[in-house]
Amino acid sequence: MTTTHRPFVLDPLFRSIGVLSGVGPKYLKLYEKLLGGTKLLDLLFHKPVQMVIRHPVPDVAHANFGETVIVKVTIDKHTLPPRRSQPYHIRARDVTGFIDLVFFNAQGKWIEAQFPLNKEVTICGKIEDFRGQKQIIHPEPIEDASKDANEIIYPLTAGLTTKPLRKAIHAALDQAPALPEWLDDTQKALQKWPDWKTSITELHNPKTPKDLEPSTRARIRLAYDELLANQLTLAIVRMKQKKLNGRIFPVNGKLRQKLMKSLPWQLTPYQTEVLDEIDEDMASKNRMLRLLQGDVGSGKTIVAALAMMNAIDSGAQAAFMAPTEILARQHAETLRPHLESIGIHFVTLTGRDKGKIKQEILDDISSGKAKIVIGTHALFQEGVEFADLGLAVIDEQHRFGVHQRLQLSGKGKGVDILVMTATPIPRTLALTAYGDMDISRITGKPPGRKPVDTRLLPQDQVEDMIQRLGDQIKKGVRIYWVCPLVEESEILDLAAAEERYLILQQLFGDKVGLIHGRMKPKDKDDVMGKFSRGEISILVATTVIEVGVNVPEATVMIIEHAERFGLAQLHQLRGRVGRGGDQSYCFLVYAAPLGETAKERLKTLRSTEDGFIIAEKDLELRGSGEVLGTKQSGLENFRLADVAAHGDLLLSARQDAVLFLYKDPDLESPRGQALRTLLYLFERDQAISYLRSG
Repeated sequence: MTTTHRPFVLDPLFRSIGVLSGVGPKYLKLYEKLLGGTKLLDLLFHKPVQMVIRHPVPDVAHANFGETVIVKVTIDKHTLPPRRSQPYHIRARDVTGFIDLVFFNAQGKWIEAQFPLNKEVTICGKIEDFRGQKQIIHPEPIEDASKDANEIIYPLTAGLTTKPLRKAIHAALDQAPALPEWLDDTQKALQKWPDWKTSITELHNPKTPKDLEPSTRARIRLAYDELLANQLTLAIVRMKQKKLNGRIFPVNGKLRQKLMKSLPWQLTPYQTEVLDEIDEDMASKNRMLRLLQGDVGSGKTIVAALAMMNAIDSGAQAAFMAPTEILARQHAETLRPHLESIGIHFVTLTGRDKGKIKQEILDDISSGKAKIVIGTHALFQEGVEFADLGLAVIDEQHRFGVHQRLQLSGKGKGVDILVMTATPIPRTLALTAYGDMDISRITGKPPGRKPVDTRLLPQDQVEDMIQRLGDQIKKGVRIYWVCPLVEESEILDLAAAEERYLILQQLFGDKVGLIHGRMKPKDKDDVMGKFSRGEISILVATTVIEVGVNVPEATVMIIEHAERFGLAQLHQLRGRVGRGGDQSYCFLVYAAPLGETAKERLKTLRSTEDGFIIAEKDLELRGSGEVLGTKQSGLENFRLADVAAHGDLLLSARQDAVLFLYKDPDLESPRGQALRTLLYLFERDQAISYLRSG
């Protein structure tokens, strides 16, 4: 029997949190903001992060400053604030002394009900010192001191406190069903892993702080489940894609040879090796599904262009998709002289194109006149019809999800897919995002490029550096100046791009330009054009220039508050210089004192330009959640697994998924049916649809 919809056993987990007692529309919105969803399952996948040890004390005298205590007191006096903005005070006592209970933005009726006058209550909270007097801010009334001895801390959002969240989680646990076992019996017995329900229950009921660590049996079991769902999905996608008929493209045809001869340099051995792998894929009857990883400036774009010639030599078209308009147009300008020299007609399509101009572009694509189409996600939208799409090249894949690349491949029959990224991704993370693909790497740089001289500069020396920039500008040097924010923030003490731009403009006039993500695409292009032509010498920017911007004449990169960036992001920014033959410099401006992690990041960046070493270090220092600086849609955002801690589990899950699909490709056996339940549990419905589609 084939399961064609979510198994009934999972229905309780997919009910709305709104069915729980005490969760009205207001709380439901808060839960959605916190969890990203409103299902009971979202509650269960919300991990606790800390445990506060509460110390039961016999009386007020034994309640020490700085400790979180449980103590029994009698409510002596309520003092209502004259204004709502002021704190509400309660005086409590026992035979050994007094303690103040303080509430901000308090609801008087609720406080009176929880702390009735002249009644004895058990309270919990951290003992603070206010002018020598003991006080607790927002004490929690405790019903059972032995049961509530320790407090389990969860991530929260404004308006939602720990107590109702924990109550909701435990109510969800009560409704959680026992699920069929999808793990291999031998593996489960060998690892001594509990079943799913026991594991999820243990996750939310730690006995000690150690029980919150990723190495506990409950965390490991749940992490493996999530990683197995991830790897099984990718293995199904790969299996189904590989089963579809591909196209056999003859390699090294006339146009390919012409393009190769027109290049003013020779390919590096690394480029040649990768191109051979691509040629082998395209010449076979199977569809190509290949990821090309190459560090910044390693020469991926020209490899992609040579691969596109294979399709065009056979009469087919090629598409080149980039995540932003800046990057799409940058690729078009990079490829223009090469393509025009051998007579290849290409068009560029982005969201900016409208009306008659857009229709002319669409007509060129549908008629086959345009042999290469360069653009953004607009390429896979409705209305874009290719005459015969043979190869899809997708740049910076981490900005797109797996289903988006499948959408583009659906624009033709048997389309080969080549995905490229200049963002080095650690091996374990690459498996979570690209487990359905073969992986190639370009590990060197084109000849003639010198290492970037990377230096650390304390923030208090910035003014001295600015004074020296005048001489550099007279010499024709072009400079990037990167700031983390577009506007001044009261919360984060960072130099805003607009403020830095105004300061530099006062000194250097119209030689300074500004670019950031909130600008209109045309305005961005205008500024970048001026910088490329040398009309602007200093380009003040946010991280909008992180990926793909190519101005070989730019030789200085200044990154303000470098300690706030992730390692991989710093590496990407540094990669904007050192793209020509001249010596380039990168100044990492930091605010002292540096924390240990920030110090380690900057030290790593100074010691190596190898993006893969840097990426592994970034994963080690920061974990998988933020390894690219921001959470990207194409990379898995795990809720239970931590790839930095559970990397070995990922490799095991990959092997498990591949071997099982080899034995049971349609997941029809008893374990196969249980694995379908696992896929639905982690909302991998798309994987099931691939199975059904054959």
